[in-house]
Amino acid sequence: MTKRIIACLDVNAGRVVKGVNFLNLKDKGDPVELASKYEEEGADEIVFLDISATIEGRRTMIDVVRNTASVLSIPLTVGGGIRTLEDVSRMLSSGADKVSINTAAVENKKLIEISSNEFGAQAVVVAIDAKREMDSWSVYTKSGTYRTGLDAILWSKEVERLGSGEILLTSIDKDGTRSGFDIDLTFAVSSSVNIPVIASGGAGNMEHFYQVLSRGGADAALAAGVFHDGVIRIKDLKNYLLMKGVDVRQ
Repeated sequence: MTKRIIACLDVNAGRVVKGVNFLNLKDKGDPVELASKYEEEGADEIVFLDISATIEGRRTMIDVVRNTASVLSIPLTVGGGIRTLEDVSRMLSSGADKVSINTAAVENKKLIEISSNEFGAQAVVVAIDAKREMDSWSVYTKSGTYRTGLDAILWSKEVERLGSGEILLTSIDKDGTRSGFDIDLTFAVSSSVNIPVIASGGAGNMEHFYQVLSRGGADAALAAGVFHDGVIRIKDLKNYLLMKGVDVRQ
């Protein structure tokens, strides 16, 4: 299968932000402008995450989603504050192609199943934020602030069974560090499920993308900070991956 490169927009109060280990957020710009820019640069998809919606107990900002979707022709995944089937429907009708569910998926497994049945598995992405604990990884929710006690590998298998069409897997340990993706975590999950796995957290250079898409077994690699700061240009990254023998879209 062709590997995908995905640009992530972590949005807080209508602005794109980026931190380290989910903390110390810094402003990176306007989501609509950045989404349009990344499509022009060759991104295969955009992921829009309203990172404070769940913690603040509110729904995702629909106007920002609608404005972002309006400038894109590539798929848009939206997450953050999605708790009900009505929320899923609202996001899809506002222009999102997929919804990403994290906290609500853990608290109400039925939401995965009913969303998949209603809108199709291709529209349902379950986000898993994982942190290493000894020889395993624990699932965290509420933007990495709440330890669920769930094992990330077992939870991955469960969400596939419930009807998720894709997993967005973020290493909390690696998030924003630019020290490389968590290859062990990514491989453990991708080799345990039959649905696509998006690797997230830790991208710092082009070699990191190659490693996670090859050794890690990821179907897609997602990044934010290295794209926002111009450290890596998506077109250059794709050319690099093609030279390394990775099948990516041009």
